[in-house]
Amino acid sequence: MSGLALLPFLAINIDINPVMFDLGPFTLTWHGLFTAIGIIAGVSLSVWIAKKDGIPPEVAQEIALVGVPSAIVGARLFYVFEHWDRFSGEPLKIVTGITEGGITLYGGLLGGVLGGLLYALYHKWPIAIGLDAAAPGMILGQGIGRLGDLINGEHLSDRSSLPWAVKYLHPDSPQYRYWLNNQDPNDPLRPLDTYAVHPVAGGYELVGDFIILAILLFVARRFIRVPGWVFCSYIAMYGIMRFFLSYFRFDEQTIADVPVPQLTSGILLGIAVIAAGILYRKPGPITPEYAERAWGDLPPRDDEPGNSPNPA
Repeated sequence: MSGLALLPFLAINIDINPVMFDLGPFTLTWHGLFTAIGIIAGVSLSVWIAKKDGIPPEVAQEIALVGVPSAIVGARLFYVFEHWDRFSGEPLKIVTGITEGGITLYGGLLGGVLGGLLYALYHKWPIAIGLDAAAPGMILGQGIGRLGDLINGEHLSDRSSLPWAVKYLHPDSPQYRYWLNNQDPNDPLRPLDTYAVHPVAGGYELVGDFIILAILLFVARRFIRVPGWVFCSYIAMYGIMRFFLSYFRFDEQTIADVPVPQLTSGILLGIAVIAAGILYRKPGPITPEYAERAWGDLPPRDDEPGNSPNPA
C-alpha cells in the first residue's frame, strides 16, 4: 500500500467546530479567540521589553493603541487586495464581511508597523529602539494566533503521509470541505471524507514563530547593539520562513505565477537588509538602559556622548 493510501490511518485527527458559539450577529471562532489572546500577550511582552530598554510604559502603550487597530485595517486591506475578485462587485463587503473571515498576516504586519511608526515619528520617540521592543511581541502574537489556524484548518495545504500530518473531520472546516469535493479519482480508498495534509500555518509556522521568538529574546537582544537590528532580524527570519512555507500551500493568490506572500517576503527581506545598513550608519538615539543590556561595542554615532534624547 502506498504512503498516500495510508494517510487516513496515520494522520492526527482534528474534529473541532471552527465556530465556538454564535450570539446573535456575533460569532466567536477559535481563530478569533487566539488572535485576541495573541494581541494581548504580544503587546504585554513588547511593553515590558520597552520599559527595560528605557521607553516609558505609557509611551509603549500609546504606540500599541495605534499599532493594533492599524494592523487590523492593514490585514483586511491586504486580503482585499489579494482577493479583489470577491469584492469588486460588492465593495461594502470589505467592511460588513469581515466577520466571515479574511485577513492576512503580512497586511497586519505592514499596517501595524506603519501606524506605530508614524505615531512615534509624530511624537519624536526613539523609533529603532521601539521597533526592537515590538519584534518579540509581534512574533509571539503571530505564534499564538496560529493555534487558531491549527484548530480551524483555514489555510489549504498539500496532502502528506508524514506522522504529523493532520486530517480535518469537522464539516465546517475549510480543509474538510475542499478535500471532500476534490478527491483523487484514482485513489484506491475512495470515497473518503477528506485527506491528511501538511499542518503549514498551525504547525510548521507555529513552531517557526516560537523558534524566531527564542532567537530574538536570547540571542539577538543579547548580542545586537545597533538599534533596529533586532527588528530587522525578525523581518528577515520570518520572511525567509514564510517564503519556503508557500511551497506547501496552494490557496495563495499569485502575480506572474509567483505567490503574493513569496513576493512580499522577498521585498521585506530586501528592505530589512537595506534598513540594517542605514541603521548601522545612523543608529539614532540610544537610551542608557538599551546601552547596558547587550554585550559588545555600540555603533558609531553622529551626536555627542550624553545627548541621547529620552522619550517625551
